[in-house]
Amino acid sequence: MPRVVIDGLKVEVPEGATILDAARALDVDIPTLCFLEGLEAETSCMICLVKVKDPDRLVPACATAVQDGMYVENDTEEIRDIRRAGLELILSDHLGDCTAPCHSTCPADMNIPLMLTQVEAGDLAGAIATVKKDIALPAVLGRVCPDLCERTCRRGMIDSPVSICLVKRHVADADLAGEEPYLPECKPSTGRRVAIVGAGPAGVTAAFHLQQAGHACTVFDEQIKPGGHLRRRFTPDELPREVLDAEIAVIEKQGVQFKLETHIGPDDLEELRERFDAVLVAVGALTGANPFGLPVKKDRLQINSRTHETSLPGLFAAGDAVQPGDLVVRNVASGKAAAICIDQFLGGTGATGSPRMFSVRIGHVQEDEVAGLKSSAAGHDRVSPSEAPGGGLSHREAQSESGRCLHCECSQGHHCKLRQYAQRYSARANRYASKRRPLERYHPQGEIVFEPGKCILCGLCIQIATKAREPLGLAFIGRGFDMRVGVPFERSMDEALKTTAKQCIEACPTGALAWRPRY
Repeated sequence: MPRVVIDGLKVEVPEGATILDAARALDVDIPTLCFLEGLEAETSCMICLVKVKDPDRLVPACATAVQDGMYVENDTEEIRDIRRAGLELILSDHLGDCTAPCHSTCPADMNIPLMLTQVEAGDLAGAIATVKKDIALPAVLGRVCPDLCERTCRRGMIDSPVSICLVKRHVADADLAGEEPYLPECKPSTGRRVAIVGAGPAGVTAAFHLQQAGHACTVFDEQIKPGGHLRRRFTPDELPREVLDAEIAVIEKQGVQFKLETHIGPDDLEELRERFDAVLVAVGALTGANPFGLPVKKDRLQINSRTHETSLPGLFAAGDAVQPGDLVVRNVASGKAAAICIDQFLGGTGATGSPRMFSVRIGHVQEDEVAGLKSSAAGHDRVSPSEAPGGGLSHREAQSESGRCLHCECSQGHHCKLRQYAQRYSARANRYASKRRPLERYHPQGEIVFEPGKCILCGLCIQIATKAREPLGLAFIGRGFDMRVGVPFERSMDEALKTTAKQCIEACPTGALAWRPRY
């Protein structure tokens, strides 16, 4: 049997095995987009290129048979550069949103499309878990959020945006009205203690997330009740105090301790640094004052914007003290981001900040592309609250409103292989930027959705359908740059993939083929 060396690792493989087979036998990862076990190698993406030595040549690992004594380079700077360039060429003609515009716009990074899908399906238990993964005070934000996410909702190009904040409010209100409001699971205690100065939205949010990470949190505030400027800025009509109290009570039930009517000055802060493993300053806007003696510039505490660290070890800051503003949702986002950094710090790895995922966006949708969006839109306009007390949505209204979502998000999400490899190889989506192709969505009225802009012409779906002897199947249509995957005789994807739809959707590396969103 032939022997091969890949990055210094030796392996013996059966006659006829490819370099990719040998790499997998060694548990060496070679990226592939157009390869699927059991099908013929397409060699269209060329992301699996490796260098074979003596003589030096670049070959696709998925289609090159091993020869005895072959020496292969797979993980070198040269190969990484080649793969990066290949990915960037693919991305130059890739049209899709890794995350929906509403999700990308939300400062707290909440998965809005998933929440809407869950609400439409009547799964409020799943919806509140989705919401509270990122937002500690959803019933509060459902009333006072400035609807940033709705401003980028593409449904607004057809008639009006989805009422995201009202749906979120309904989910949170329904949860609070239940016998046992949702409590996110907390990890076992780490033995680490965190002091948080300020019980406003940033402080309580940070405590909410840090307590889940297993760290014991104590929140200090000089007011009688927690909530910070939420109690001063909004009237009881705008934000009923019982709603705010109920959401903070849930956080307290997690194990967070509140030490109220306690003023923290410079000496107190130093004492907290000695008693606790980490301290977060999450007070309101400084407005000319400097109560802690920390470096300040233009009424802002000076921090590392990526890690929320101040100049003192173990001391972090978040909220209006570092970024004054009127948006509660930004305070919530700041508290969440600071909690991530503090958790990293307490874990011993050092604070690095929230991970930044590779992402591409379609950008502005042209007027002539809106017609394609209309075909996938539910047939009613924005729901106006009418049944629920206090101006909220009833359960029926929330379901109906959630059904208006166009689901602009990628069905693959973090599982998209193109996105994963672009992240791994630090690819730039716009390196070879050109005029983008038109935004199209085919057959959204059926069970299968096909978005040609996401298709990289890997041919896997064509092979799968052909191998299964689908009566219609799929084919490459056109030539050159105009080539696309299509159904013969302009029939629908549902007609073309009667028995292989599931296989084709699972094999698609970029989410170009997907099921119509259901829960």
